[in-house]
Amino acid sequence: MLHDNYGINEKGHLTVGGADTVALAEKYGTPLYILDEDRVRLKCRQYKAAMEKYLPKGSMPFYASKALSFVGIYKIIAEEGLGSDIVSSGEMYAAKKAGFPMKNTCFHGNNKTDEDIENGLDAGVGYFVVDNREELLALGEAARRRGVVQDILLRITPGIDPHTFAAVNTGRVDSKFGSPIATGAAENIVALALSTAGVRLCGYHCHIGSQIFEADPFLRAAGIMVAFSADIKNKYGFSPAVLNLGGGFGVRYYEGQDEPDITEMIRLIAEKLSSECKASGIEPPAVFMEPGRSIVGAAGVTVYTVGSVKEIPGFRSYVSVDGGMPDNPRYALYSSVYTALIANKASLPCTDEYTVAGRCCESGDLIGERMRMQSAVRGDKLAVLVTGAYNHSMASNYNKLPVPPVVTVSGGVDRLAVRRQSLDDLIKNELTEN
Repeated sequence: MLHDNYGINEKGHLTVGGADTVALAEKYGTPLYILDEDRVRLKCRQYKAAMEKYLPKGSMPFYASKALSFVGIYKIIAEEGLGSDIVSSGEMYAAKKAGFPMKNTCFHGNNKTDEDIENGLDAGVGYFVVDNREELLALGEAARRRGVVQDILLRITPGIDPHTFAAVNTGRVDSKFGSPIATGAAENIVALALSTAGVRLCGYHCHIGSQIFEADPFLRAAGIMVAFSADIKNKYGFSPAVLNLGGGFGVRYYEGQDEPDITEMIRLIAEKLSSECKASGIEPPAVFMEPGRSIVGAAGVTVYTVGSVKEIPGFRSYVSVDGGMPDNPRYALYSSVYTALIANKASLPCTDEYTVAGRCCESGDLIGERMRMQSAVRGDKLAVLVTGAYNHSMASNYNKLPVPPVVTVSGGVDRLAVRRQSLDDLIKNELTEN
């Protein structure tokens, strides 16, 4: 079942967090996002405990909320004592609505608008993660107008290839994110930050990619960032108080993938940082990390209703569902591999192979190809596993389809967290009169 929060009950139905997914589908309708709150909290606690145990004082995880952003998730993250990584005024607004402590936020983005900068300063975000020269100067000016000094981290590109697929590989020299060390741009922006009024440089941020299952890319990135920090200290006298190593720990989506050991990965990173800092003669900084997918990914399941089963002899069989790329665009974007099954027949063997097609007028509207699962008929409930990350947060209204609701479960008890969009919601901002 990939993860231990999935199961099969006495009815032969798929469960997540102890809740019957078929019963939830009947109660709330489909498509339906289900999120296991207890699993989310467990992952938060794993990160927090490991970082407190192995890393310097002040180290903490910041949940990367782009993976899954709604008001309720910020409440959970705050209760678990994590910070939050936010990337837009919209995520900031949701966090504020949840009462999230804004001093525990890192505000990301490679192209923050003037409005974003104003909103972040007004909200009192803890750190701006500054991507580029233009942002740095605009932020400094806006802060000076308010008579404040804003803490910042500089996004630095270490030039690491973590051997992940290119769409989520953000640590290479040629990236839209940050300032690369190899070209001298990183040193230049540090010098500028140290001389810019209105900001206080506290340290550096780097992120090398996503779906990384081994510690080695993080260890290499840590070594490069410590060497960079030592070089800057020698030249400018600045030593970072914070080193943010970003996120990227992988999640098992299908059999054959390993599940990284979060605690052991953090122990190895801590060991590497300690030895590198000692060798380089710099004080070990507090370490921030930004887990997103690895906190919420396996907590999620999406349930659909099967509409048709179509066999094309000599080619393949399609099973069509009442959702698709608007609620899960990751296969269309990245050819992401998922595990699916017929939730109301979960105890039966997986005897059939289907390409799971969505309902949109696009030939590329697929959730997966040649997926092994139980035999399907119209009316069955088809569940796609490990959809807690980058499904709800990337959902759209393509083909004028409403975004599905989010239901959280805890201790087997369900609660509506995000209601399903209505047809009126779809057109509420559209003007009917000129």
